[in-house]
Amino acid sequence: MITDRTQVTAMIQSAKITKGIKWSEIAEVIGQSKEWSTAACLGQMAMTKEQAEGVGALLGLRDEAVAWLQIAPYKGSLPTEVPTDPLIYRWYELVNVYGTTLKELIHEEFGDGIMSAIDFSMDLQREEDPKGDRVHVVMSGKFLPYKMY
Repeated sequence: MITDRTQVTAMIQSAKITKGIKWSEIAEVIGQSKEWSTAACLGQMAMTKEQAEGVGALLGLRDEAVAWLQIAPYKGSLPTEVPTDPLIYRWYELVNVYGTTLKELIHEEFGDGIMSAIDFSMDLQREEDPKGDRVHVVMSGKFLPYKMY
């Protein structure tokens, strides 16, 4: 019996490794971007019934796991307050160093509000560079102004 969404994530990761499947291949089955599909498989998004069944068929997941893929998840759950994984920590560091800059520039350009992580898209690509390949990330979120009431 599955008692936690993290168990389904572990099943997905295990099947992905065992079968030699890439996230982009899973995204093709889901019909969404590789970024959204990866987030969904890692427990950060809820899939439709059709998407969950497709992932289940591709990875050989049992029906119970497929059902868990359709439940609204607990988002933003990292195992520690400050990430210890070096790659995730660098993103944390990026927000610590540039977060106030982003906030100031967004407020100057748009006014008082936030960038949505709900109405959001992301694209991650490898950018070849003779000095060492670069990670190219583009994030786009809808601006949501704070309302007066």
